[in-house]
Parts: sequence; structure tokens; C-alpha cells
Amino acid sequence: MDPTSRPAVVIDNGTGYTKMGFAGNVEPCFIQPTVVAINESFLNQSRTSKSNWSAQHSAGVMADLDFFIGDEALAKSRSSNTYSLTHPIRHGQVDNWDAMERYWQQCIFNYLRCDPEDHYFLLTESPLTAPENREYMGEIMLETYNVPGLYIAVNSVLALAAGYTTSKCEMTGVVVDVGDGATRIVPVADGYVIGSSIKSIPIAGKDVTLFIQQLMRQYKGSTVLERGEKVPPEDSFEVARKVKERYCYTCSDIVMEFNKHDKEPSKYIKQWRGIRPKTGTPYSCNIGYERFLGPEVLFSPEIYGNSDFTTPLPVVIDKCIRSAPIDTRRALYKNIVLSGGSTMFKDFHRRLQRDLKKIVDARVLASYARHGREVKVQPVEVNVVSHPIQRFAVWLLNGIKFVVGQCSCNALSSISYKKQNTRNMEQAFVAQIPYLRGCIEANLSFQVINEEFSYDAQGGE
Repeated sequence: MDPTSRPAVVIDNGTGYTKMGFAGNVEPCFIQPTVVAINESFLNQSRTSKSNWSAQHSAGVMADLDFFIGDEALAKSRSSNTYSLTHPIRHGQVDNWDAMERYWQQCIFNYLRCDPEDHYFLLTESPLTAPENREYMGEIMLETYNVPGLYIAVNSVLALAAGYTTSKCEMTGVVVDVGDGATRIVPVADGYVIGSSIKSIPIAGKDVTLFIQQLMRQYKGSTVLERGEKVPPEDSFEVARKVKERYCYTCSDIVMEFNKHDKEPSKYIKQWRGIRPKTGTPYSCNIGYERFLGPEVLFSPEIYGNSDFTTPLPVVIDKCIRSAPIDTRRALYKNIVLSGGSTMFKDFHRRLQRDLKKIVDARVLASYARHGREVKVQPVEVNVVSHPIQRFAVWLLNGIKFVVGQCSCNALSSISYKKQNTRNMEQAFVAQIPYLRGCIEANLSFQVINEEFSYDAQGGE
């Protein structure tokens, strides 16, 4: 069957979560953690039983079949000691290609339940990804799954286009992508990434979760915040992640927030209730300072205890823009787009815009004082764009681009791949600006899409 008559498969693989679905939908069909649980007993048996070839082969076959991904993998690892968790993506880059191939297998056949030979595939990659990674990705998709066509897009450019809620799309701005395993600030000018100005931060959503887990482990002596029962160690990370997604928010002043919690504890302290996975007995704990101290890690990294990095996120964004070409800086300040689940905290964009505005205004005043009245300094407009779909904006834009028909014309087909007999995947990575403009010309207004989403004030990963 002609693959153009069927919707393309869109898979956005992230360090923490993977969004998968079909092009044309307004939201992904599945959002699953990017984790694989593999049965270690079969792997060890296939490695040790070298004398018996049949036993080694059977163990290898079972190791390829007995694995789980996503929430099922997390559940299996908690209930059985024979399954070990593997994270195929670390810091935005694929680290384990065998586990990544297993993950894609389950995504295609178990979750989406489609034949890969009947659909075009659209995948994403982070900026400055090594060409070898694109080669491996194309080799797996075109040779293992025999997809008819493959298109690979840069997620930062897609996130920038998703920040527009009208038909006007200038494609110049800064993408602040705070995911689970990596935080990147990517400047884009006219749809093209300024690679020399990309900044990376070693603090991301997972570090926020670990900091909340660390705070919840501490025994607090006050009668208000004292925990009756401690969170089970085997379940502490998952509880910290859920607390981050449901209760955390960004505060404007950390000292004032401490005072508010101390004066009215019943108003701000939440209670977490859970069940121990092994014994089944219930437990509960109070969630207080963790609610605002977790996201504060991005603005005050020194409280996290990481002495190697103490630069706040607004300062890094300012350095990124100042390293860009001088004729693009005002446009970059004017359009700072948030992307990733860890930017969904309540009032995150307001805090970021306020801190960044202070830095820019202080530099403008210093320049005015230095030059006096001889030079008239124009104020710099700082605008941080936040929208309800920023959690899976990259997935949504990738699907819309294919619906418009632009990606299908430039996807690397399996026929041309076999004819060239090469692993050069440069054809699967083309400029984004023509296709994003095609979306606008097709009158795909994001106002219609935004009306179908209700903004969750508490946010999530």
C-alpha cells in the first residue's frame, strides 16, 4: 500500500520521556518513560554457556524477547530482581543502541501497533548531534524495520515554531529546552541554528527530582514538617518525581516563600499518601519546602550542592544571546521560547523573564552611565514565550509538517538508501525553514490547537 495514503509515525525520543503517535493528531498517542527493563538471567546465561551452543542460542533469543519499556519496565524492576533498567538516552544523546532498537521495536509493534513498511517515519535529534548517530538511526530504521521513508528534524527549531500562536512566523529566537537529562539554550536565526552560540547546562529535570528526593529524606524537626513515616527507599525517586510534577512551582523570592510557609503551614503544605510496594501498608508524608526549592535549582544552582556549576539559567541565556551575531541579538531577546516538561512549573516563564530583564536593564544602564548623554541607548525588549503545548511541542510540529506534505517530499526513502549503498544520512537532515513556512502558508493556526488544551498550573515532566 502507498505509504503516503497513511499517516506518518512521529516519535520524539527524549532522555526522560518518549512521545509517540501519528501525524495529524493534536497530541501524542503515548507518552512513556525512555527506559528498558531487560532480563539479566538470560543475558548472563547466553554469555556463560559457551560449551552448549543450543542453550546459548535459546538464551540469546529469550533475552531479545523478554524485555519491557516505559511504565511496564519500571513496574517489572520494582516487582522482580531479575530485570535491570537501562536508559538508552543520556543527556540527549543515544548511549545504548541495542536498548534503543528494543525500545523502538516496542513502540512500533506493541504501542502504535502498525506495520513499519506502510508508514513514513519522523524522528527528532538534539542540535550538534554527531553524524554517526544519524547514521545509526537511519541504519536501524531503513534496514531493520524497512521503513519506506525517514525524516530527521532538529527538535529546537520545531520548538521555536511551536511558540507562535498566530500565523506570523519569523523563526528567529532562543529555545530554552529543559528536559529530563539535558538543558540546552539554542539560538535560531531565520530557521537556522547558530551552532557556535549553543550553551548547555549540567542541571536538568532529573537533577530537580534528585534534589527533591534528597530533601524528602531529611528528617525535619519542626512539628509542622515532621514526617510520621519515611518514604520507602525503593520508591523514593518515583515519589519525588510525582511530587515535582503535581505540587512544585516557581517562587519570585525564596525568603518570602519560606516566611509564607512558616506563617500559614496549613495553606501551603501538601500531604503525599502512598502504599509500600512490598508490604502493601500505607504511608504518608508532608510536602512543604520541596514545592518551591525544587525548581529553584535552575535559578540558584548553589543550593543543589554541585560546586562545578553555579551559574543561574538567566545568566546562561544572556551569555548565549551575547555570543550570537550582533544584528540578531534584539530579535533573540524578543522571542525566548520554552520547551520541555521541566519548564511547565507554575510561573516559570515569569520568573525567567524578570531575572533576565534585570540583567539586560542593568547592562543598559551601565552603558548609558559610561557614555553619558552622548549616545542614546535604546531599551531592549525581553519576552519569554510560554504555551500549554510546550511539553510535546516538538512532537506536534513534526506531525504537522508531514501533514502539510513538506517532509514527505524530502524524506530519505529506502529505495534511494539501497541504491546509494552508503551510510551517509545527510539527506535525512535538511533545513527546517522551508517546511515551517509551509505550515504557516497552509493556514495551520495554533490558536485552534491551543483551545483544545487546558493549561495545568502545576506542570509536569
